[in-house]
Amino acid sequence: MIKELIRLPARHLKRAAALKSRIERLEDQLENLIVATTPRPIGTAVRFKRRLSAAARRKISNAAKTRWARLKTAADGKPRGRVAVRVD
Repeated sequence: MIKELIRLPARHLKRAAALKSRIERLEDQLENLIVATTPRPIGTAVRFKRRLSAAARRKISNAAKTRWARLKTAADGKPRGRVAVRVD
């Protein structure tokens, strides 16, 4: 393919470059037209990120710490010291 391009006269190369740029512009226009006329699916409305409150994060953290302490105690039979769990 490259060998054939090297052998082409300059006017053919210019014509090929012009056609290529025109094709790219038309593809861009077609893509913009398709995107503009395609309706968004119903479920893709603007979604807000859900955020946990500090209390909820604390409850989840305490539950995880308690769970891990229970698993570690069950694994080696030795009770762990005090578990850092704050109950609110």
